[in-house]
Amino acid sequence: MRIGFHGAAGGQVTGSCHLVEVAGRRILIDCGLFQGSHELDEDNAEGFGFDPARVDALLLTHAHLDHCGRIPLLVKRGFAGEIVATPPTRDLARLVMLDSAHLQEEEAARRARHRRGGPKPAPLYDSLDVMDAIERFGRTARYGRPFVLFPGARVTFFDAGHILGSASILLELEEEGERRSVLFSGDVGRPDSPLIGPAAPPAGVDVVVMETTYGDRDHRSRAESVAEFEAAVGEAAARGGNIVIPTFALERAQELLYHLLDGMGSGRIPREMEIFLDSPMAISATRIFARHPGFFRDEIRERIAAHSDPFAPPNLHFVHEAAESMQLNRVRSGAVLMAGSGMCTGGRVRHHLRYNLPHADCSVIFVGFAARGTPARRVIDGAKTLRLFGEEVPVRAAIHTINGFSAHADASELAAWHAMAAGPETRTFLVHGEDEERAAFARRLTHGDHRHAKVETPEMHEVFEL
Repeated sequence: MRIGFHGAAGGQVTGSCHLVEVAGRRILIDCGLFQGSHELDEDNAEGFGFDPARVDALLLTHAHLDHCGRIPLLVKRGFAGEIVATPPTRDLARLVMLDSAHLQEEEAARRARHRRGGPKPAPLYDSLDVMDAIERFGRTARYGRPFVLFPGARVTFFDAGHILGSASILLELEEEGERRSVLFSGDVGRPDSPLIGPAAPPAGVDVVVMETTYGDRDHRSRAESVAEFEAAVGEAAARGGNIVIPTFALERAQELLYHLLDGMGSGRIPREMEIFLDSPMAISATRIFARHPGFFRDEIRERIAAHSDPFAPPNLHFVHEAAESMQLNRVRSGAVLMAGSGMCTGGRVRHHLRYNLPHADCSVIFVGFAARGTPARRVIDGAKTLRLFGEEVPVRAAIHTINGFSAHADASELAAWHAMAAGPETRTFLVHGEDEERAAFARRLTHGDHRHAKVETPEMHEVFEL
């Protein structure tokens, strides 16, 4: 039995991809896109570190791009096995991969227009490649219901509490009389999400592979974060400016709509504010959410059953077409503009930043993780200008960073999750975190009350015997 780390390792936060070999078969856990700098874009086009044609099955923890975004390329390069995911993950991954292909096709066309001679630029994969990938989805998984993937590998999905349908995946492996239980955390969510329940891992596993995105710090409480969010919106409204919120389409957009509805209902946010969800993917994701009420908390499920939409604040407008989005550039006050991408690496939010960042009466509210090298991270870190569409745009708007909305568990919550899943002899591999985060969390697990000596921080393409 072996495990290889081919993404989200060596200090990288994105591109999750782990390969397990057992009884002559190969199981891939996630196959995500590297996100951030130009160098990471080049990494996406490189080899996987293994032969895709020799992978027998892919188990998908959830539908974020950094976990599913290279699946079409995997199929394009020879993968012909089965993909297993929960029903919401299956539907959301289809949406995410199609959106990714569309963006890559647009970028290839843009580069082709500016190229003088030479080979025509091609996207990493296109929409047809995505359709081929969608055909590989087979069985759907339900939380807590084990199934045999093939002899020597039994699989159980557990609620990870991260986004709708997200899972931690337990592999119970057997080879030549040896048995190992290996738990992949996926992305661990926060226990106080207003939409979905807390993570519920199994206990006493032999090996844990876990994320450490926020392994070095704790978030503010959700109550404090909601209050800060409402205050930021109210202050911008009082100044007469707009509020731009770079928004992740899955979970974050729906959660913010929920909090805007709640704030308007209580009077803490002006009811007259116009809210524009300027993200076709977020609009589609919101509709997909409604198809899977069984994966929500009880109170949200009850509201949906009573035909009370928890994601529909007053004056909400869905912006589908690019022409409609461009018209929003003329709006100078009283609008909440929610658009992707969350890290500002592409999408419509870049246009809204271009027209609103220079104005001191406007606000930009960041409500999610921003990887190093991304435009969002540069603004958060205090950049005075941001290069957008070939020009340096001054940053005069009020900048707010509210990490309490993160769908990722913080250091204390990760430690609590690990304590539930691991025992004194558990071997732990830390992934999906920058070097500082992984090192800090490793220290936490090897000192104090949560003492676990067997902690590894794998490098890219490093392989370990189990």
